[in-house]
Amino acid sequence: SEKPCRQALQDAKLKPEDIDHVVLVGGVTRMQMVQKKVEEIFKQKPKREVDPMECVAIGAAIQAGVLSGAIDKDIVLLDVTPLTLSIETLGGVATPLIDRNTTVPTKKSKVFSTAADNQTSVEINVLQGERPMASDNKSLGRFHLDGILPAPRGLPQIEVSFDIDVNGIMNVSAKDLGTGKEQSIRITGSTRLSDSEIERMRKEAKEHEEEDKKRKEKIEIRNTADALVHSTEKTLQELKDKFSSEDKETLEKALKELQEALTGDDTDRIKEKTEALTQAFQKASTTIYQQAAQQHQQQPGAAQGDAWQGRPSDDDSTINADYKVKGEKKKKDDDT
Repeated sequence: SEKPCRQALQDAKLKPEDIDHVVLVGGVTRMQMVQKKVEEIFKQKPKREVDPMECVAIGAAIQAGVLSGAIDKDIVLLDVTPLTLSIETLGGVATPLIDRNTTVPTKKSKVFSTAADNQTSVEINVLQGERPMASDNKSLGRFHLDGILPAPRGLPQIEVSFDIDVNGIMNVSAKDLGTGKEQSIRITGSTRLSDSEIERMRKEAKEHEEEDKKRKEKIEIRNTADALVHSTEKTLQELKDKFSSEDKETLEKALKELQEALTGDDTDRIKEKTEALTQAFQKASTTIYQQAAQQHQQQPGAAQGDAWQGRPSDDDSTINADYKVKGEKKKKDDDT
């Protein structure tokens, strides 16, 4: 009886003194030891006005009435998702869409993109669990979205949506916003975990919290470095005539060193070389903007411009996903 009380407080981010009243539900709460333990935790006696057996039956009847339309829908009993629902993304990371204890029905969407140039197919791996790495969670199902137009990585926009109805049935869809093509999967109650499995997964997530944090951080450092390499190569190609010979040489050297670091597993070295390339990139970019500003000021009638007050592009929320390229083997290790 103590564990569910502590878990409920933790999930609600509350302390025992924040609770005004405690109502016990279910036949087991008639036991004196259960009542005593609850009183110890919450520092107050549980309310005894509600019959613990009758309230279960009444609650079930009310919910049935709401679902059938026989009762005013202003009265509603809300169920929640027992574990976080995610999809697998770049580097084997579980990226959440619906957090644990979200009330149902609910619908959440997020835009992702491709992880490789000219990728024409993506695989959606739907996950359930609290661990940050996909392999440590339960896979509820997989499906493919084919027919994506070949384009540089990060350009295609793939909207993934999770839609859970009042019965707990989940529909997961992936839509290419460029072509309108869409695929989906329906996940029913047959794939649900038992109460004991849910408890085991929560316990494992707690036990491995620090270890998982380090693993995820390692993947994120590698992903950041890989993205920086890609953007630097692209910028060097597009603005090769804008960089001074000195800045270009510095950038190419820092780029090469980071690429070499990515071939190994030394996370500290990857982080160091990422920072070095970032600084070199910022210095070179600053020089280009200063030169452009000087040229602008030398023009007749040139005036100082005001700062743009627009909002960031929606593309800032795009996430590079670890998808399978059709006809190629999906990358699952740290080299992804």
